[in-house]
Amino acid sequence: MTAAPRAGTIARTAMAYVLAGGRGSRLYELTDRRAKPAVYFGGKTRIIDFALSNALNSGIRRIGVATQYKAHSLIRHLQRGWNFLRPERNESFDILPASQRVSETQWYDGTADAVFQNIDIIEAYGPEYMVILAGDHIYKMDYELMLQQHVDQNADVTIGCLEVPRMEATGFGVMHVDETDRIVTFLEKPADPPGIPGNPEFALASMGIYVFKTEFLFELLRRDAADPTSSRDFGKDIIPYVVEQGKAVAHRFSTSCVRAASETEAYWRDAGTIDSYWEANIDLTTVVPSLDLYEHTWPIWTYGELTASAKFVHNEDGRRGLALNSLVSGGVIVSGARVHKSLLFTGVKVHSYAYLDGAVVQPYVDIGRSARLSNVVIDRGVVIPQGLVVGEDPVLDAKRFRRSDKGICLITQPMIDRLMAR
Repeated sequence: MTAAPRAGTIARTAMAYVLAGGRGSRLYELTDRRAKPAVYFGGKTRIIDFALSNALNSGIRRIGVATQYKAHSLIRHLQRGWNFLRPERNESFDILPASQRVSETQWYDGTADAVFQNIDIIEAYGPEYMVILAGDHIYKMDYELMLQQHVDQNADVTIGCLEVPRMEATGFGVMHVDETDRIVTFLEKPADPPGIPGNPEFALASMGIYVFKTEFLFELLRRDAADPTSSRDFGKDIIPYVVEQGKAVAHRFSTSCVRAASETEAYWRDAGTIDSYWEANIDLTTVVPSLDLYEHTWPIWTYGELTASAKFVHNEDGRRGLALNSLVSGGVIVSGARVHKSLLFTGVKVHSYAYLDGAVVQPYVDIGRSARLSNVVIDRGVVIPQGLVVGEDPVLDAKRFRRSDKGICLITQPMIDRLMAR
């Protein structure tokens, strides 16, 4: 386990800037009312809590979050759960929605523009370094180690990178590096990704994490804003320019990933599709999950909703309230129902004779009597009617709900309403 950050480290001179405007379109209806960073994960957290917690645990005390797409749910979560940073302790937490500050007709045009439009706010805090983060990935990382590498190597930009099998990197921005991990070329979603020197079967894929000296970043952003041909994007414009004109260095996630003793892999997940979202959640139900959320030295901070304790009631043959290999949050009532290999978020109610297997059930869902649900993701607040069966007839499931290629069904309230209206 990475040691706790020391007082006076480089992180205290840095600002974390989280880009949290992502649509998450591959999650379909799950992001109809919320941006991807606001999607629920792991029983009680939101996806954005991981990047924010990493910043806080790394010692960074100035944080900004840029929002854009369907931001209300995200902003409400940030206001409730991340309002403890105090100006009198030289700390800050700013929520920065797209608000036409530069032009009355211009929202955030890209990831770089989402920083450029708030340069004056950042300047007021005077950070020496900027850590630019994506707000929609699940991982634990000590950014202090990445900052230290950036300083030690006198880099213009340091880019967080994953080591992935080479042909799995075709959907990423890929770093072509030399033997010192200096980036020679940046390739956006290449058909034939370059291998790592000495390990040619693997490639270095960008995590969307960048470290800059603040003054240098501002120079880059102002230059980019004046370029009418730019798409105002870090991956497409800013990073390729620095790779060509300056010194860009790769930082390997394996060197700063925070792992408990039980975690054998450098865990990072995108969870950007229904299948990957379901898999990442359900993995937490295993005896020894790949991601340990119970380790206290690197906590994942979130909004702690006040609820009653979870409750399991009835103890009769065929009507026994129980949950096995499952995560059950506060306010849940399992009333004479069986739950297996599932996550029940805050306030879920499961009524008698119901059976859940491989279910990711978001907050305040009500599951009616005798329902049988397997391999499902249920959106917040859905009321499941009595006797509904999902996961046993693929053809019928595909007609009524959104069914993935791997057989995971996404269930939302409008889908239930259409079903009940027939």
